[in-house]
Amino acid sequence: MNILTSIMLPAGKALEQAADTLTNSAPLDTALTEQELSMWELCLKGGIIMIPLFILSVISIYILVERFFAIRKAAKEDGTFMKRIKDYIHDGEIESAMNLCKKTDTPYSRLILKGITRIGRPMNDVLVAIENVGNLEIAELEKGFTWLATTAAGAPMIGFLGTVTGMVQAFFAMASAGSNADVTVLANGIYEALVTTVAGLFVGIIALFAYNYLVAMVNKVMKQLEAKTMEFMDLLNEPAK
Repeated sequence: MNILTSIMLPAGKALEQAADTLTNSAPLDTALTEQELSMWELCLKGGIIMIPLFILSVISIYILVERFFAIRKAAKEDGTFMKRIKDYIHDGEIESAMNLCKKTDTPYSRLILKGITRIGRPMNDVLVAIENVGNLEIAELEKGFTWLATTAAGAPMIGFLGTVTGMVQAFFAMASAGSNADVTVLANGIYEALVTTVAGLFVGIIALFAYNYLVAMVNKVMKQLEAKTMEFMDLLNEPAK
C-alpha cells in the first residue's frame, strides 16, 4: 500500500501542474487571438474619412486602366503609312492619301490629314494647322490626368486629417474617463487614427506612380507625332518625281 501511494502522489502532482499550465496559458492565447485584426476591420476603424479615400482609389485605378489602353492604342504605328502617303502625294492622288488617313485612325494620321487639307498654302500655315491638331490630340490623351495629380497630392492630406480628428477623439475619451483613464484607451484611439494616414499614403502613392507612368507614355506619343510632322513637312518640300 505504501508503494502505491508513493507512486501515485508524484503522478497526481504532475497532472495538477500540467492543468495549471494550460489554465494560465489559455487567457494569453485568447488575448493574442483577440488582438489579431483583418485588413477589413482596420479599414472600418478608420471611420468616415475612409469613404473619400476609397472613392479616390477607385477613380485612380479606373483612370490608370482606361488611359493605359487608350494611349497604347494611340502609340501603335504603321511602318508603311508614311511611305504610302508619300507615293500618293507624289502621284497627285490627294483623295487616296486622305482616305488612308481616315482609315488608319491614329493621332499621327489625323495630323497628316490636316496637313494634306492645307496643301497649296504657305508652309508656315500648314505647320501651324498640324501643330494645333497635335495639341488637341495630346490634350485628349491626357484626359483624367488632373484627377490623378489631385489624388496624389490630396489623398495623404485627407489621411492626415483623419489622423488628427482621431487623435482629438482619443484624447477626449481619455479626459472623459478621468481617474479611470487607462493607457489602453489612448493606444486604441491612436492606432485607429493612424489607419487613415496609412490609407491616404497608399492611395496617394498609387496615384503618383500611375500619373508619372501615363505621362511617360504620352511623351512617347508626342515624340512620335513630332517625328511624323517633320517627315510630312520634308515630304512637301521634296520635288515631285
